Parts: sequence; structure tokens; C-alpha cells
Amino acid sequence: MSFFMTVFPFIFVFVVFIVIPGFRIVMQYQKGIVFTLGRYTSTRNPGLRWFIPYIQTMQKIDMRIMTVDVPKQEVMTKDNIPVNINAVVYFRVSNPENAVVEISDYVLAVIQQSQSALKDVIGTNDLDTILSERKRIGIEIKNIVDQATEKWGVDIEAINVQEIELPEDMKRAMAKQAEAERNRRAMVIAAQGEVESAQKMLEAAKTLEQSSVTIQLKTLQTIKDISSSQSQTVALFPIELMNLLNKK
Repeated sequence: MSFFMTVFPFIFVFVVFIVIPGFRIVMQYQKGIVFTLGRYTSTRNPGLRWFIPYIQTMQKIDMRIMTVDVPKQEVMTKDNIPVNINAVVYFRVSNPENAVVEISDYVLAVIQQSQSALKDVIGTNDLDTILSERKRIGIEIKNIVDQATEKWGVDIEAINVQEIELPEDMKRAMAKQAEAERNRRAMVIAAQGEVESAQKMLEAAKTLEQSSVTIQLKTLQTIKDISSSQSQTVALFPIELMNLLNKK
């Protein structure tokens, strides 16, 4: 009993100051990076993990997909048009050791690298291409950033170009251009309609010309349509009388 009472304080101190402080819970979406006397020694998987306090330290790294906004910035396009543009970057840590050892703040580094790549890609494309091929431009920016961040243990999942803001004078010019294009299309459609209508009328005239009975029926139909209005008076002459007057 006396021996137990002698060693009990040492056991208590060991448990309180050595064993308990060494326990850490690593979440399912995390990895634990362990350093021993300042040197990287291991990576701990999710669960209840223990390391040697005062000798070892653990840094947890989130392995989930993260999103960061690339702040809006003014960029000059290939055809010398200034545009304000921003983007969203989706990335995740693929190598937690490198994300801790190789760079101090990988999130900030991803943002800055994305800003630089965004300027480079936008500067090599004209405005029409930027507006019509936004998805392709996002993929091109992603490939550039992914090459730079690979050595940091960061994998770029996607980069989406969110908003492209044009100067006011450019917006007005594009609106006028779109209106002129709509008017041109309307005039072309109207002209095509006139051509088709003339063609059908010519076909109808040729068909009526082949039969006098058909002409008479068409004439009677026209007279009926005119006589439906009470404000008009219609005088009818026999066909034989009209032919006689034409001969004289």
C-alpha cells in the first residue's frame, strides 16, 4: 500500500500532463500532420489519435473541397477593351504534407495564382470570345493554376468565371448592334414572306387561267365578299353582255 501511495503522484502527473494532453480527435474530413522536434514524421488518419506532448505537435488539414472568390479586377482584353471580371475557385488538398511543409498559406496562394492566371488568359482573348466561350476560358485558367499548385499538394477542381462587367459605352454600343441585327432579320423575314406570297399568287393565277368556270366562281366569291358590307353597292352584268361589249 505504501508503494502504491508513493508512485501514485507520479502516475497522476504522468496521466494529467503527458497522456491526456496527447489525445486529439481527427475528423473524418481531416488529416493530422505530426511533427517530432520540428520535423515531419507522420500523417494521422481520422479518429482518436495520440502523440507525445511537448515533443510532437499535430496540425489538422481540411481535405474537403473548398471555394474561394477571386476578387473582381479590371483586365484589358486582346482588343483593348477594359472589363471587370471575377471568378470562383474550387480546390482541395491532395497532399496534406506538402500543403503544410511547402507553403505557409495555401488558400491565399491559390487566390493570388488564380488572379495572375485570370489576367493572362483574358489578355490573350478578345471580348467576343470571352463572352461566348466562358466555360473554355475557365478550363484554361484551371489548367494554368493546377500546374502551379501541384507542388503545394493542392488540386484545383474547377474555376468558374462568374461575372463580366463591361464599360457603359460598350454596353450601349452592343445594345445598338443587337437592335440593328434584330431589325435586319425582321426585314429579311418580311421580304421572304413577300416573295413567297407573290409566288403563290402567280401559281393561283395560272390555275384560274386554265378554266373559265373557275374564273366565274372566283368572281362570284369576290362579289359575295364585297356585298357583305351594306355601305357598298354592287352592279351585276351578265357574262354574255360583257363579252358583247368587249367585241364592240
